[in-house]
Amino acid sequence: MDISIVIPLFNEAESLPELYAWIERVMKREHYTYEVIFVDDGSTDNSWDVIRELKQAHPEVRALRFQRNYGKSPALHSAFRKTQGEVVITMDADLQDSPDEIPALYKMIKDDKYHLVSGWKKKRYDPLTKTLPTKLFNATARLFSGIKLHDFNCGLKAYDKRVVKNIEVYNDMHRWIPFLAKNAGFTRIGEKVVKHRKRKYGSSKFGVSRFTNGYLDLFTLWFLSKFGKKPMHFFGLIGSLMFLLGAFAVVMVGSIKWYALHKGVAAPLITNMPYFYIAIAAMIIGTQLFLAGFLGELVTRNASERNKYDIIDEL
Repeated sequence: MDISIVIPLFNEAESLPELYAWIERVMKREHYTYEVIFVDDGSTDNSWDVIRELKQAHPEVRALRFQRNYGKSPALHSAFRKTQGEVVITMDADLQDSPDEIPALYKMIKDDKYHLVSGWKKKRYDPLTKTLPTKLFNATARLFSGIKLHDFNCGLKAYDKRVVKNIEVYNDMHRWIPFLAKNAGFTRIGEKVVKHRKRKYGSSKFGVSRFTNGYLDLFTLWFLSKFGKKPMHFFGLIGSLMFLLGAFAVVMVGSIKWYALHKGVAAPLITNMPYFYIAIAAMIIGTQLFLAGFLGELVTRNASERNKYDIIDEL
């Protein structure tokens, strides 16, 4: 099979027939073998009924339905496990992504040998309150990930099938799939300028919280990519530095006390010196951080994936 098209959705009943008809036209024009996997993420409208009707008329349609709304990442992860195509295309169900982009994305994967191609909505039909945070969001993502993409969160992406079978998309990590792919060793990541269309039906399902959550997820992913299998390198280093700072403060306290006694003057009370409290706090925090790294090493030592490496060829 040439292409698997994955479409997560939540309350998009009005757009589904038009979207599928558009996809079908493109697929038949290009003579691709394909499947379309709809993932109903707990819709409360009649989206599932519409999908069932499409399934009855079109054998290429496959579908998954969640009991409740879990989010886009679980929807993508569940669909990725089911895909059969050599190239996997993801797109949103709101008709803002154009199926006419699929042939070019497919060729970039198959002919140009990219592992992943992300869409770039260079011209957006969104309010300024959404576009400005998005630009800042993407700039931060480029800095932390080292991946030169302009639009990490674009729903229109193409993947080599090996990518979707070797990454785990969880929580809200769908925003960082290029970063996940890079950490899994799929480094040929490109982008393509795609058309952004105005929403025709319904309203956006995403709120402002996605930006704050996105930053937290980015830091989590960055930390795991750097220290996920060697937590002592992070916590142990910082803990040791904090402990040394505390030890230096202890030396300062002792030196001040000794100097006063040597000069025959009244020595200040230890509890009146700021170095005393710096020493206590730094040494306690340093010890805790060092123990956190040690416990992290114990946890990773027993993790099933500690020595899991992807061997792609063997002679």
